[in-house]
Amino acid sequence: MNYYTKQTVFGLITITEDRGFITSLNFGNLTSKKLLTHKNVLSEPIAQAFFQLDEYLLGLRKDFDLPLNPKGTSFQQKVWSCLYKIPYGETRTYKEIAEQIGDENFCRAVGNANNKNPIPIFIPCHRVIGSDGCLTGYAGGLELKQQLLNLEKLNNQFPRQIGEG
Repeated sequence: MNYYTKQTVFGLITITEDRGFITSLNFGNLTSKKLLTHKNVLSEPIAQAFFQLDEYLLGLRKDFDLPLNPKGTSFQQKVWSCLYKIPYGETRTYKEIAEQIGDENFCRAVGNANNKNPIPIFIPCHRVIGSDGCLTGYAGGLELKQQLLNLEKLNNQFPRQIGEG
């Protein structure tokens, strides 16, 4: 397993990769305990992930084309698959995701799966909000969640092209 930490406009981000697949994105540095089995290497998959993340943060990318392999239960995988399909600049509620996977009563379970998403931004859990339109928890904090939603809203209103300053 490899990891690499890089400074971004939203602070330090650490991305991990295992056998060519992106397995996690963490805000800040990983604790040294988590890194005991990892190597600090800017592998090709991690470099590509950071490149696409930079394009996203600049408003030049709306979809990611990365080999993702989040580890989780089959229920979590089902939820994360739904999250991955939320279009750029749009939001869904926990209830809508629960309905999408078959039972609107699973809102709390969807929230727990959303909370366990190991690859935020690439699997856009920031696009899930409460039924009342309020922001709810996010690994990077609610301020970052709002910034990501604002970034996407702005870029949908005023799309940028590669080469624009």
